[in-house]
Amino acid sequence: MKTVDAIVLHSGGMDSSICLALAKEQFGEKRVLSLGFNYSQRHSEELEAANKIADHFGVSRRVIDLPTLPGWEVSSLLDPSILIEGDFPNSFVLGRNGLFLMTAAPLVKVTQAKMLFIGVMELEGENSGYPDCSREYIDCVEKVMRCDLQDNTFSIQTPLVHMTKAETMELAKSLGVLDFLIETTITCYHGISHPGCQACPACILRNRGLEQYMNL
Repeated sequence: MKTVDAIVLHSGGMDSSICLALAKEQFGEKRVLSLGFNYSQRHSEELEAANKIADHFGVSRRVIDLPTLPGWEVSSLLDPSILIEGDFPNSFVLGRNGLFLMTAAPLVKVTQAKMLFIGVMELEGENSGYPDCSREYIDCVEKVMRCDLQDNTFSIQTPLVHMTKAETMELAKSLGVLDFLIETTITCYHGISHPGCQACPACILRNRGLEQYMNL
């Protein structure tokens, strides 16, 4: 497998796709790898969107299967029969971001990548109670991965972590990809393209941020 400078955890949603655009801007498309996970999530549309976005950016793409995850966790993101509801969304999958990052470690080693990008935002934790979206959480995982990789220079990049949704839209605009990503990314928990179902927590947060950006 070819060497790269950065691997981007890329779901096909807006935030991870902005991270992919940032990595491409920094290193060039030949030095970046888009990495997705098939964990029997509620819909496959996000993986299809990620493939399309990576292809548009000229970035290599790889998907890792995690077939055992649904058997461990009860979540509306994994089981379509469960309605998405609640102030603390029942779409939460315990430890998902940590699992994805740690699963990527062998690929980091093989490709000699020096960093992983992940599009976590502390805003997600504040609005939805997701504990694995904070920089504090990512710092813990980064420490373990540095130990596993025996590389104290390895880093997990979280460029959006302290931003608002409107600020991420501004960033995408500055990279020249906002319009493309609005039309192509899948953020909706039901797999519906923009403007999504307009009812799930992800749609509400994204569309509110887009509205705030348009009013700046």
